[in-house]
Amino acid sequence: MDKGNPENITLVIGEDKEVVVPRGSTPLEVLDYSGSSGDEFLVAEINGKTIELNFPLEESGKLSFLGFDSPRGREAYRHSASHVLAQAFKRLFPEAKLAIGPAIENGFYYDFALREQLTPDDLPRIEKEMAKIIEEDFPITKKVVSRSSAIELFKERGEIYKVELLEEIKDDKVTIYSQGEFFDLCRGPHLASTGKIKAFKLLSIAGAYWRGDEKREMLTRVYGTAFDSQETLQSYIESLKEAEKRDHRKLGRELELFSISDEIGPGLVIYHPKGAILRTTIEDFLKKEHAKRGYQLVITPHIMRRHVWEKSGHLEMEYPMYFFEIEGQDYGIKPMNCPAHIQIYKSRTRGHSELPLRFFELGTVYRHEKTGVLHGLLRVRGFTQDDAHIFCTPEQVEGEIESALSFALETQRTFGFTKFDIALSTRPQHYVGELKEWENAEATLKKALETLSLDYFIDEGEGVFYGPKIDIKLEDAIGRLWQGPTVQFDFNLPRRFELAYVGADNREHLPVMIHRTVLGSLERFMGVLIEHYAGAFPLWLAPLQLEVLPIADRHVDYARRLVEKFEANGIRASLNEERETIQKKIRKVWLQKIPYAVIVGDKEIESDTVSIRSLSGRDERGLSTNAFIKELMREIETKQITGV
Repeated sequence: MDKGNPENITLVIGEDKEVVVPRGSTPLEVLDYSGSSGDEFLVAEINGKTIELNFPLEESGKLSFLGFDSPRGREAYRHSASHVLAQAFKRLFPEAKLAIGPAIENGFYYDFALREQLTPDDLPRIEKEMAKIIEEDFPITKKVVSRSSAIELFKERGEIYKVELLEEIKDDKVTIYSQGEFFDLCRGPHLASTGKIKAFKLLSIAGAYWRGDEKREMLTRVYGTAFDSQETLQSYIESLKEAEKRDHRKLGRELELFSISDEIGPGLVIYHPKGAILRTTIEDFLKKEHAKRGYQLVITPHIMRRHVWEKSGHLEMEYPMYFFEIEGQDYGIKPMNCPAHIQIYKSRTRGHSELPLRFFELGTVYRHEKTGVLHGLLRVRGFTQDDAHIFCTPEQVEGEIESALSFALETQRTFGFTKFDIALSTRPQHYVGELKEWENAEATLKKALETLSLDYFIDEGEGVFYGPKIDIKLEDAIGRLWQGPTVQFDFNLPRRFELAYVGADNREHLPVMIHRTVLGSLERFMGVLIEHYAGAFPLWLAPLQLEVLPIADRHVDYARRLVEKFEANGIRASLNEERETIQKKIRKVWLQKIPYAVIVGDKEIESDTVSIRSLSGRDERGLSTNAFIKELMREIETKQITGV
């Protein structure tokens, strides 16, 4: 085929395979040209943009094919499953109104307005209709229409929630996807047809406020999941049972770590003594590690004047903040710490020789999250970040990003996380700054990832409004991914706040600002830790590291002296003086996930020894007390990982 013909386009597939095809060819047709069957592919990507396999290609470039093993492929697969759920629901409950139905981590959901109450007994009936739609194998078709015609279409169908969404969209054109008799407002992308879905299951029903706003009506939310085979689906269902046992909300209550009280307010965490010990242990570790790497600890106020957030761009981007008035002046409770760190930088003239400057704060921030999206420690209104901002020269930025990434990964490994999912999140639809600056920043982040030989993928359009970022997700003990550290490149705030440093040429230059966390939100990280270890923390993290259990009353004095000795050596210990059998005492230790039970009786007193039982299965008698203390101190100091 003629490469120079304007009716043709040139596509690069894989590493370097070049294919010339007619303009308007679909990725599926390109597969035919390339000689691949492509049955495993779900969607495609052209020049970084994810598209359907039946999308007409109009430009040359690099074409990739994505399967279920890619995040974008899984998202399209599960999003298509949510549309199948909605189609089945409308068939069974024609009076239901459609709200939204996105793909989420490990699954999907769809929200409906329904007059009658849905129960778990309804789910098999909905699943049966979904299976029928998949068997009917409807093509999933995308159509670009005017916003006004889309409003008319959904008004005719009585879909009031779709109309509300459309009325808020500023673009003149929107996309509608259809499959059989079903239409939905959606950006896509989707699978080529409903028949591509191989395995799915509906999981639960919940209430959800429309748009997460407790002042709006309560909708019915149906959760489901979808996988590329029945085997992987069944494996996931089994993992859900394990996840239920590990639920941090349940364990947080049972282990007396934290609570969230409606009287205090939704999304506001109250740490109980044991939870405060766990959090303080994490904070002390962070302070020590940051100091070792040249970070300077700072502390900044919780409220700042409104104009600060206008200048930073947070108000422009409608950031979820709380505002109030003091003596005629508007103030906002900080949703992040950056402006205050900027003020520290601006407190005096900075020379190039003192850069990079690294400011670190365990900063508590507040965000106006809607009640409907709050979830234990994982989504809250008030949380503390291990937040740092690095101010450096353009020449230093790549090295600082590499250092921040290495620090973040090393820290996560210390806490027992060894597998990561890393994304380079690029320019979003709404952003500030120049396009060229974004391209340079994205290239710098990419180079740092490749220098460190880290596997990553491009998460198109998921950067923050002021710059691109690297997002690191952690894989826990049962294979789930959790949001963790971020490293963000920012060339906008330094300009907005008129930052400068004096260069070697004795002239002023604009510094680069790097935002980064190594754990992220401490609340979310503690929730992840609880579920990762199922509450059975490694010794160095355990709020209570051992409990001494006297067999009889005559052993209590010796047991009390032991507790004092453990505590004198920095070991968190307690004494159970209850008049119970030793078996009951040991059972209580295990229920509280305490790493060690130290048992003392006549023999231990006579020989100045201890007998120990550990949560991990160790059972040893007649152990020298001093030797055991040294062993514990070594285990704590080296932060040994056990209990996963």
